[in-house]
Amino acid sequence: MDRQIKPKPQLGASFYRLWLSSGLANLADGVGVVAWPWLASLITRDPLAIAVVAAAQKLPWFLFALPSGVITDRLDRRRLVVAMDLVRFVVLAALASALLIPGLLPQSPDPDFPTAPLYWLLLSAAAMVGFAEVLRDNSAVTLLPSIVPHDRLEAANGRMGSLEVLMNMMVGPPLAGLLIGLALPLAFGLYGLAFAFAGLLVLSIPGSFRAERAVPRHWVAELREGAAYLFRQPLLRDLAIGLGAFNAVESMLLIALVLYAQEVIGLNSAQYGLLLTGAAAGGLLGGLFGEWFIRRLGQSACLKLAIAACLLMAVVPLVAPSAVAVWVALVVANLTGMLWNIITVSLRQRMIPPHLLGRVNSVYRFFGLGLMPLGVVLSGLSVAAAESFMPRREALAAPFALGAVLSLLLLIGIWTRVSPKALRNVSAA
Repeated sequence: MDRQIKPKPQLGASFYRLWLSSGLANLADGVGVVAWPWLASLITRDPLAIAVVAAAQKLPWFLFALPSGVITDRLDRRRLVVAMDLVRFVVLAALASALLIPGLLPQSPDPDFPTAPLYWLLLSAAAMVGFAEVLRDNSAVTLLPSIVPHDRLEAANGRMGSLEVLMNMMVGPPLAGLLIGLALPLAFGLYGLAFAFAGLLVLSIPGSFRAERAVPRHWVAELREGAAYLFRQPLLRDLAIGLGAFNAVESMLLIALVLYAQEVIGLNSAQYGLLLTGAAAGGLLGGLFGEWFIRRLGQSACLKLAIAACLLMAVVPLVAPSAVAVWVALVVANLTGMLWNIITVSLRQRMIPPHLLGRVNSVYRFFGLGLMPLGVVLSGLSVAAAESFMPRREALAAPFALGAVLSLLLLIGIWTRVSPKALRNVSAA
């Protein structure tokens, strides 16, 4: 008798609404990847000042990641996503309107740390968008397993990842470069409008998504429960800390690339946006073929390759400072980075009980994303320090040299912690 093969459960309409919403939100984020540092570079040429703008957007992951987990487990996750998209729309619409004020944007960049009012407005807007991003992203990642069967999580996360990368890195940055060339306020206006439509899509998902849990306790006690669960799982703990170091180095390299691309490689805003499509191409390949790569290579090898590719992304600008070479390095780094995300996100969504998912995710992200501001500030400081004893062109390469050393140390440190045996033990449990 032929054995009947059960069809895989469908992902469903609710998933595809969340999927499309994520695509729009990541299109907005892709515009922001170019728009934030480029606007900062029109105000000042001080690398530390530009890094501070990027740090302001990432600092909320350190300050707000932990409380966001308690909020996510207490409130309806769908409504939180909608509210945070609305907040980002309002902030960015206000910034776009401010850019229309004659004389607010300086005629030429300040070579020193800026005193222009627009710089401080930009800094404030970046921080507000960053706080909304933290709560929105934590709510969205805990919403997903509520609308997707657990045995389809890898497929769902792969599709989410591929669309996110397509919009965030392939469509968004080149679009931002073109919009900036047309009119700077237009770039920030459409940036905010994409968030508004993303929120409306999530609002259309039916159902209630408030986690069932025991009687509420003090938020510190609830947060401690999430942290205790994470630290009882050695693999989750090591992945969280490893991700923190990984993201700090990657943030340091990406913010350094803004001035390096302009002053060393010689790119304009549109060309810089096209350069970042290398990251998109790699991430898209990883999202589409992630399951195949993971099945062929194994989870352990894929996690190690992601760190090795970060090392490659640091070394290439040092030895081959050309747009083509950097583009290829971005492809490789983001392909393997997507494999890391698929493996680790699916692992968390499957392992962590639903009533703890928001809090454990927030602690994980506190370690995993909270060090990004340190990376971007370290990038600016390393350039400033190097400029004191070498020409500016060579000083702009300092973050890449430092990133190469840190990536190598991280690869050595995490090698045995993500061994096939460690991953099999978790799967067996």
